[in-house]
Amino acid sequence: MWVLSKHSRQMALEHSELQSVILQRTAELQNLSQRLLKVQDEERRKLSRDLHDATGQTLAALKISISFLQERCAEDPSTTVLAAEVAALADQAIEEIRTVSYLLHPPLLDEVGFARAAEWYVEGFAKRTGPCVKVDIAPADERLPIGLEIVFFKVLQEALTNVHRHSRVSEVSVRFLHQLEKIVLDIRDNGRGTPAERLGRPREGSEQTGVGLAGCVSE
Repeated sequence: MWVLSKHSRQMALEHSELQSVILQRTAELQNLSQRLLKVQDEERRKLSRDLHDATGQTLAALKISISFLQERCAEDPSTTVLAAEVAALADQAIEEIRTVSYLLHPPLLDEVGFARAAEWYVEGFAKRTGPCVKVDIAPADERLPIGLEIVFFKVLQEALTNVHRHSRVSEVSVRFLHQLEKIVLDIRDNGRGTPAERLGRPREGSEQTGVGLAGCVSE
């Protein structure tokens, strides 16, 4: 009995040490994920700013030049039509650059927080994709930490992207609740859902399963 008890104590000690190592490694991974998320957001913010300030200004200058060209070619119908087509393409490019810039890092996220940025994003999603979207975002007494707001926004983006690509839906609902220590982001749709065989391997990175939402959650 004494030998067994000594062995049990040794096993318990080793188990405790192993748990301590696991907790330490988990904390290190969480810290690394937070740093990676911060770096990613800083890169997105920079790219968004560059697209808006540099490429956007270039396209705006192109649009002005086209307007001058249209005035000079007013007497030539064929040239006028061509200039109008080029102007329409410039308008389309400006709109696409603005949309990409805002999707990378919406200014509202920095200025007024997740709730307003989420409302803006969901409204744009409905216009771009077509389904009826019901939004219930309760006003919060105070903003979340910016790091947490970025995570929630990424989850919202990834979830709605998956809804559009895979679910074949006609209705989507987005609900956000922030009260004291309770935070809920609930996204539902009337689509076909995820096949059962994929639910058991949500973190497998393959062409079929993807890693988007799992990556957001892990961060």
